[in-house]
This record gives sequence, structure tokens and C-alpha cells, in this order.
Amino acid sequence: MYVSARSDYALRAMLAVAAGGGGELVKAASLAEVQDIPLSFLQGILLDLRRAGLLDSHRGADGGYALTRPADEITVGDVLRAVGGSLTTVRGLPAERAGYHGVAAGLTDVWLAVHGAIATVVDSTTLADLLTHAPSAVSTDAPLA
Repeated sequence: MYVSARSDYALRAMLAVAAGGGGELVKAASLAEVQDIPLSFLQGILLDLRRAGLLDSHRGADGGYALTRPADEITVGDVLRAVGGSLTTVRGLPAERAGYHGVAAGLTDVWLAVHGAIATVVDSTTLADLLTHAPSAVSTDAPLA
């Protein structure tokens, strides 16, 4: 799995909005400043998050962004898919579309297993988990390298 700057920025922005809690609207310029994200890049990310139904936007002097659901109902996987599409790609294609022949035919199963493992972690870790520094699925049996 490759975590792009876009994915990293999207998660950081969503966490900052979620940390606002209580329905406070958070302005894009404030998100950009606090999270050290270029504003022009962030605006495109916020648009993708809004189109995916993860953020609401409100215009005007008192406008800004708010989560569409509670932080414990939005997963890391939701955010990653909203800005990057498939969680796992092989040569730019979703893992399930990677096709092999002959001696390499088993690679498809490996990439699908990798995809499944990643999905398990990101789909069981919510924004609320990250805000409390207690991600539900971050622990694994395998040692971290």
C-alpha cells in the first residue's frame, strides 16, 4: 500500500474537523494552516470528501466544513477510498484486476490477501479511534519492521 500525500492530507483534515466536535464549522484556511497543507491542494481534497458524503460544507462568513456523521462512524477506509479509489493497486489497477498467467498465476491471490489485510485495518479504525489514540485494529500478530 502506498499512502499518497493526498490520502495523508485527507485523513489529517478529517481528523481536524472531527476534533472540532460539537458541530463547529471548520474553515478550509484554518485546516490548511493548522495541518500545514497547501490550501489550493486541500480545497480539491475537501471537494472529494464532500462528494463522497463525508463532509458538509456551508458557505458564507460563518461557513466551513463539518462531518456528515459522527467520528465513530467514519473509517480510515472511507476517507482513503474517497480520495484515492482502490486501497491496493498493482501497476495502477485495483488488485482484483491484476491478472497473471503461468508460473505467476498465484500472485493474484497474494495481492488480494494483501488488499484484504489492509481493508481489515482501515475499515475497523475510525476517526474517533484515532482521536483517542487507541486505534481498534492497529495491533497485529506480526512484528512491525
